[in-house]
Amino acid sequence: MTGLTTHVLDTAIGKPAEGLKIDLYRLEGDARVHLKTLTTNADGRVDGGPILVDESFRIGTYELIFYAGDYLRGTGAPLTDPAFLDLVPIRFGISDVTAHYHVPLLISPYGYSTYRGS
Repeated sequence: MTGLTTHVLDTAIGKPAEGLKIDLYRLEGDARVHLKTLTTNADGRVDGGPILVDESFRIGTYELIFYAGDYLRGTGAPLTDPAFLDLVPIRFGISDVTAHYHVPLLISPYGYSTYRGS
């Protein structure tokens, strides 16, 4: 499989992060071009397969913005005001359009991690 996928897990409760909003941008010079807005399903993934595929899956720099604060408030997690984590940006590069890029996010109210998954 080629394309871009993501998956969000809430490590504080040990479950997929359902209902988390994500914005996807492509960086073009100094500009960020909004490509789409997505929401995670009950499995912490987005419906419809890869986020980017075919002609939209191009070499370049991208950014996923995860609305972690909104999600965490929705779960009833006790957060400070302002929340320690609100928007979580992950900027990454796609250098091979024949490959699969998976960008998972593990979140909790006070920390997050990511990696290039499979």
